[in-house]
Amino acid sequence: MKIHEKYIEALKTIDNFVSVSEWAIKVGEIYPDLLEKANIEAQKQKNDTTGVREIAARISSQVPKYELDGVIEVDKTERPKKVKYITKEEFEENTKEDLEEDLEPLNRRDIEKHSEDKMALKELYRLDEFRNIQKAFKTFFNLDFELDHAKALLNKQDAGEHHPDNFQFILKYHNVKKSNNNWERFSIDEQISYIKKCVELQNLIADRMELSVDENILNSLLNRLKQIY
Repeated sequence: MKIHEKYIEALKTIDNFVSVSEWAIKVGEIYPDLLEKANIEAQKQKNDTTGVREIAARISSQVPKYELDGVIEVDKTERPKKVKYITKEEFEENTKEDLEEDLEPLNRRDIEKHSEDKMALKELYRLDEFRNIQKAFKTFFNLDFELDHAKALLNKQDAGEHHPDNFQFILKYHNVKKSNNNWERFSIDEQISYIKKCVELQNLIADRMELSVDENILNSLLNRLKQIY
């Protein structure tokens, strides 16, 4: 068995995502001969290193190839990145899901454009005002609210409509968690409470961000939101 194959065999014994360092430690546990050889090579290095570090460096250099070959899944949302062994079937399923995610923005935009083409003037005004308020929160409070569809446009069981009655503001983090699930839309009171809580958090670090929280602007935006919600 080749060395890179032993690396993969070691990873197969771990069920969850692990860092490259943890992977290297597992390689040393299962293949002590590789660790011994790496320790000897490490002693010859001018820089301060160990056998485990040498193995980790070699694995790290192979991660892009392993990912391309479809034998590992890489979670890059954390630092350091984490990896997990996957089967051929899991790789094919992940590839299918990735394709669907890549096409989602196009599908969503097609739905939105089709709906906007049929909107009455009043609904177009509400849509435009939602977007203007969204931009204002970014400009004056550095808050990246996303204009979310409470009933998701791409929900496979019960798709929502692209219509102001289905809009709400939520932070990107919450929208990612929501994904294509359907949530009950905020009432106007809940929406205002949500926004105020977000502003409160910004207020805690306003000085560090050189941000001035203006209550008059906030109240003006909330009043505008009440008119179109």
